[in-house]
Amino acid sequence: MLKFIVRRALGAIPVLFGLSIILFAFLRLLPGDPAIAILGQHATPELIARIHQSLGLDRPLYIQYIDYINGLLHGDFGYSIINGRSVLADFALRFPGTIELTVGALIFAVGLGLPLGRLAARHPNGWLDGLVTVVSLFGISIPIFVLGYLLVFIFAVQLHWLPATGQIDPRLGLEPQTNFVLIDAILAGRWDAFVDGLRHLVLPAIALGTIPLAIVTRITRASVIDVSNEDYVRTARAKGLTERRVNSRHIMRNAWLPVTTVIGLQVGGLLGGAVITETVFSWNGVGSWVVDAIQNHDYFVVQSSILIFALIFLLVNLIVDIGYAFLNPRIRYG
Repeated sequence: MLKFIVRRALGAIPVLFGLSIILFAFLRLLPGDPAIAILGQHATPELIARIHQSLGLDRPLYIQYIDYINGLLHGDFGYSIINGRSVLADFALRFPGTIELTVGALIFAVGLGLPLGRLAARHPNGWLDGLVTVVSLFGISIPIFVLGYLLVFIFAVQLHWLPATGQIDPRLGLEPQTNFVLIDAILAGRWDAFVDGLRHLVLPAIALGTIPLAIVTRITRASVIDVSNEDYVRTARAKGLTERRVNSRHIMRNAWLPVTTVIGLQVGGLLGGAVITETVFSWNGVGSWVVDAIQNHDYFVVQSSILIFALIFLLVNLIVDIGYAFLNPRIRYG
């Protein structure tokens, strides 16, 4: 197992290196100039040249890239071109908001997707299966921003059931300790703030989790049906085992492998989808921060944040692979 983990960790290095090259080249091919974004209407050729010199943007591209990689190797992810703040510090400040949103969406997707998938698999080709299929196709077909604005219009504007934007009502005056709103509310003993944070989380979590919900539902259905047709399942039923025991020990235990893979992959999709969701719901997370950085051509923020997201995605997939050995003892890693 240790050898497998080391091998996967070493294999991630060329992936991150290649991604850094692509990001570095792509961002500098985009139209626009960060110096103009900084200076605004006061931009003159002389001031632009001075900003370029102070930021090192007047040097050859390969020198800029070598300096950036050298900084990464020393744990320096750079500083924002716009406000001069440390990229890593700003990321750490906003990442808890993205984690809360991602976990909320994942709970929604998995908590609803697994029962729906199992329900459809128990009645294949029946009306329940058809209904679940229609609902899953509906969920996967609607873009996140369309669903987000639709949810806001229905539940916030028309019904006034849930708040439309933000993470918590600022009038509650909750002091941040961990930057996780729900955890901060618990630590402060503010259950009113905890409930308000949950109410703010509902709509963005549903908007972000709808596509993973549809995918988890379809994969769970297909996996359960496939395993249910195996010989060992028929043998278990022939031996007189109860249906509950057959489902828990023989069907779901083996159906979990592809479902676990999909759930692990959806974490990366949720982090990517958070960019749109956080913009729609004015959520104070990494996604909205990256959008602002792209608009301002803030190179270091965009490069470093995407690299950190890629590293997180690789770690999640490594955890999923390791989890295979616990879900199925027949799997061993050399």
